Amino acid sequence: MTSVLQVDDPAVRGDRLPPESVLAGALPRIAGVGTAVPTFSYTQEELLGIFRIADPKIRSVFRSSAIDRRYLTLPPNGPDGNPRMESQGELIAKHKRQGIDLGGRALQECLKNADQTLADVRYLCCVSSTGLLTPGFSALLIRELGLPVGTSRLDVVGMGCNAGLNALTAVASWASAHPGQLALMVCVEACSAAYVFDGTMRTSVVNSLFGDGAAAAAIIADPDPREAVQGPTVLRFASCIIPDAVDAMRYDWDDEAGKFSFFLDRDIPYVVGAHAETVLADLLADTGLRRSDIAHWVIHSGGKKVIDSMMVNLGITRHDVRHTSGVLRDYGNLSSGSFLFSYARLLEEGVARPGEYGVLMTMGPGSTIETALIRW
Repeated sequence: MTSVLQVDDPAVRGDRLPPESVLAGALPRIAGVGTAVPTFSYTQEELLGIFRIADPKIRSVFRSSAIDRRYLTLPPNGPDGNPRMESQGELIAKHKRQGIDLGGRALQECLKNADQTLADVRYLCCVSSTGLLTPGFSALLIRELGLPVGTSRLDVVGMGCNAGLNALTAVASWASAHPGQLALMVCVEACSAAYVFDGTMRTSVVNSLFGDGAAAAAIIADPDPREAVQGPTVLRFASCIIPDAVDAMRYDWDDEAGKFSFFLDRDIPYVVGAHAETVLADLLADTGLRRSDIAHWVIHSGGKKVIDSMMVNLGITRHDVRHTSGVLRDYGNLSSGSFLFSYARLLEEGVARPGEYGVLMTMGPGSTIETALIRW
């Protein structure tokens, strides 16, 4: 399903995308991003040693992950000197503590990069899939950082790795309806607050993949094109849910461990890859654009097999996914915020030019693929 941000200018409502000069005063831009990770990081080999993993099959999963290092908040050691099992209550407390810290730091870096202040924030959307809190991170961050008490807020919870683009849809729509006002999206994922260490292959696949981190994006729709903020315009979104794979990524309650356990079907990389071309066609429909017109690809760092599947099914190159692969290598899978880490690297590279198009793509439970079309 495709959604296009609605504006009043008749040129924008046409079948083909209008010139940037028309869009600049009507549609929202990504004005800045910011990221944050915990203090401590670990190589895969270090983690195998810390948890004394001897099973050769599990060791192979860690070593073949295309991940060099991840930032994590590991469990405290027990009396035997080994990391002890945390209760669900301790994990929820870790989720809250880490989320406020990481989310707050990412938000403030984002504001700095967007040349905005805490007092400028009018809308805050927080995303998380690694714990459940009421009130959610939006209220907690407003209190912690001293954001304006009139800030409108939204919490997107439990949607998984695709949720960053689900949230961006809401944030971009709010910004479009409130020209000149600052909207923020913050993805907060303390994935080490959702681990089960029971030695099974099911949990070991998850434990070998995810890392902790937060990422924020600032969105503004400028009422005056002559005063447009820097950053690409968000043009449209497209989604694709795969009902037959609804159980392929999920949380289950583990009675024996007394906590939630995440499950990943081993075939999910190929399932989402097989549907990537369909959702991309929807995204580009009626725009006059072809796949070859896309200069920049920002894809969720879901795992080595996910990235390889996207390359094959979309016909894109290793160079196209260099930031996606680099984020996986240096951070692991950061769930909903992964694509913003890749986007931040694209910005740092400084290669995007005015008039160029980019595609943002995330995938996660549902099973779902989310996309957005942007233009510099």
